[in-house]
Amino acid sequence: MPWFMSAIYDRFMRASEDACLTAWRRALLTDLSGTVLEVGAGTGINLPHFPPAVTHLVLSEPDPAMARQLENRLLAMPRPGTEIVHADVESLPFADASFDAVIATLLLCSVPSPTRALAEVRRVLRPGGAFVFLEHVAAPAGTSRRLWQGRIEPLWKPIAGNCHLTRETLDAIAASGLVVGDVERASMRRALPFLRPTVRGVAREPAPRARRMREKP
Repeated sequence: MPWFMSAIYDRFMRASEDACLTAWRRALLTDLSGTVLEVGAGTGINLPHFPPAVTHLVLSEPDPAMARQLENRLLAMPRPGTEIVHADVESLPFADASFDAVIATLLLCSVPSPTRALAEVRRVLRPGGAFVFLEHVAAPAGTSRRLWQGRIEPLWKPIAGNCHLTRETLDAIAASGLVVGDVERASMRRALPFLRPTVRGVAREPAPRARRMREKP
């Protein structure tokens, strides 16, 4: 139902954007600079929050219906040095080490393989580059909310673009080899109860020396 999701997405998320998401996005993106890639850019909700220090911004979105919304938003708020690329995060058409930062917000819940997606993120990040993320995630194990997430997930995925409710996204980021820094967990206010647990922060692609040390037997 991509066309349906693209049509209602901004309205569906508006209450949570006003309550907390807009502030979280602004804080996460404020220190970015250089060449930046946003994967799964969707309708372009992050576009107003990229600072002037980002000199080249690539917005990647594979879904045609979402991409049309993204193109319209960019037309409404033109930004020099910005381009839209129709590409999937699991198969990015960019050379290795192309970007100073990669951004993903509310994306990894819906990709077919978080492992492949994060491997591509690592591939295109420069050494020391930042992976900035904001994701809704599974509630703590053993809680009633986690139980309900598991029950609702099979019904939710077909109507919400393959959105998973029980993914342990922070674990997946750490397992990818990215070095996770400070992380904040919070409730996405005014969202549906099973969507509220979130995690946000920055992970980094290890510098070459650090990578060799991590790979040493």
